[in-house]
Amino acid sequence: MESHDDDLKNFEAHGAAPLPVTSDQGFVDHDGARIWYATYGSGSPVILLHGGLGHSGNWGYQVSTLVSSGYRAVLIDSRGHGRSTRDRRPFTYELMASDVLAVMGALQLEKTAVVGWSDGACIALILAMKAPERVAGVFFFGCNMDPSGTKEFEPTPIVDRCFRRHAKDYVALSATPDQFNVFVEAVGQMMKSEPNYSAGDLTHIHVPVAIVQSEYDEFIKPEHAEYLARSIPAAELIILSGVSHFAPLQRPEQFNGVMRAFLGKVLS
Repeated sequence: MESHDDDLKNFEAHGAAPLPVTSDQGFVDHDGARIWYATYGSGSPVILLHGGLGHSGNWGYQVSTLVSSGYRAVLIDSRGHGRSTRDRRPFTYELMASDVLAVMGALQLEKTAVVGWSDGACIALILAMKAPERVAGVFFFGCNMDPSGTKEFEPTPIVDRCFRRHAKDYVALSATPDQFNVFVEAVGQMMKSEPNYSAGDLTHIHVPVAIVQSEYDEFIKPEHAEYLARSIPAAELIILSGVSHFAPLQRPEQFNGVMRAFLGKVLS
């Protein structure tokens, strides 16, 4: 039976499904930060990049699906998020993309598909622009690539529940558990000025891309997703009905089915 957590009450109370046990995890020291990673399963690698303020555990409903489908799931906590540390520099998406390449180098991953959610989706597309030879395809879920793509923020009970979960997880995982408010402010500053890529920039992306937009996304305008799908030469647009920015948590089976279909095309 398909599971639903549309209001995120279960996520707020318990988080996502627990990640499997793995012996393949650790840290990669890169450019002033220690970047946490973990891998699960074997086969063609798929990197999962979480959203802003979150951490890799938010992919709990996706990892088991990838492993059972014959993929090697690679989780990375973005710098300053989850178990990863940061230095005093401002957050930037390009810096976080360079962290992903550092982890790929440490794990000897020559080429991988990348599944990105929100901020993680932006990082994934930057990888496709900067290092296309390393990226088999990008599953871009719920993000903008320039400031015009975002809606005016309106707090909702769902967003508030997600934020409270992020705050609790930060305290449990971070090397600086007392600095959540500072962390939120720093990520917020990045989001105010980035990303800011032009239509011309997007035309240089030549790897397969799925632009995945939820019917009720709280943050991203649907017309922006349509614009991205038109502007990126190798892109397709996928609409997820009945869900919001938190689809991987709300209706995992729906999200996972679309994700697996895309991976089956780019990693076949």
